[in-house]
Amino acid sequence: MQGGAFRRKLVIVGDGACGKTSLLSVFAMGEFPQEYTPTIFEVRTVSSGLPSMRHDRLRPLSYSKSHVILIAFALDTPDSLENVTVKWIDEVRELCGPSIPVLLVGCKKDLRDQAMQSGGGERGGFVTTEQGQQIAAQIGARSYHECSALLNHGVDETFEQATRAAMLVRGQGAGGHNLAEDDHHGGAGGKERARRDARRRAERDDEGGGCCGCVIL
Repeated sequence: MQGGAFRRKLVIVGDGACGKTSLLSVFAMGEFPQEYTPTIFEVRTVSSGLPSMRHDRLRPLSYSKSHVILIAFALDTPDSLENVTVKWIDEVRELCGPSIPVLLVGCKKDLRDQAMQSGGGERGGFVTTEQGQQIAAQIGARSYHECSALLNHGVDETFEQATRAAMLVRGQGAGGHNLAEDDHHGGAGGKERARRDARRRAERDDEGGGCCGCVIL
């Protein structure tokens, strides 16, 4: 704790192009991004265009010292909800343990609403609220939320609940250490590089201003 403020780290994970960057951009900067940019977003730093294999290798390090996880999916892409159960929740639990709070977030609600109004929302191309709630219960999520970053509907409420959940986590948070020492990093030398990367990441978190860090994976 610095200057009377609790520091908390929020990580958003989910399929590419499901709305993670737009969600955080609207919350943090009040602006909807006009172009899609695949990102690893850390508070003030954006690194785009990482090769997929490298991204998969580095992603576990970004979970370090997390206090709350948002798993996002796109309401107009049912496959992205399926991946919540077959990929993302397993990764979160493996790296962060069973106790870290998880919120499930359905993005792009405006697209589903528009389809419903035009009569096209009943064709199976969209995830219903009931389906989202069922998956949230299945993965043990603390809560389920739907939002539209484009219209800025439900964004503040989602992050308010995430903040409340993060405040219940004691200590420095969890995650990121298991795969940081995996042999995917290339033996002893790779492990040491992974440890240095994790230390640098933690140092940046400690030196940064404000009381909240956000990472998009």
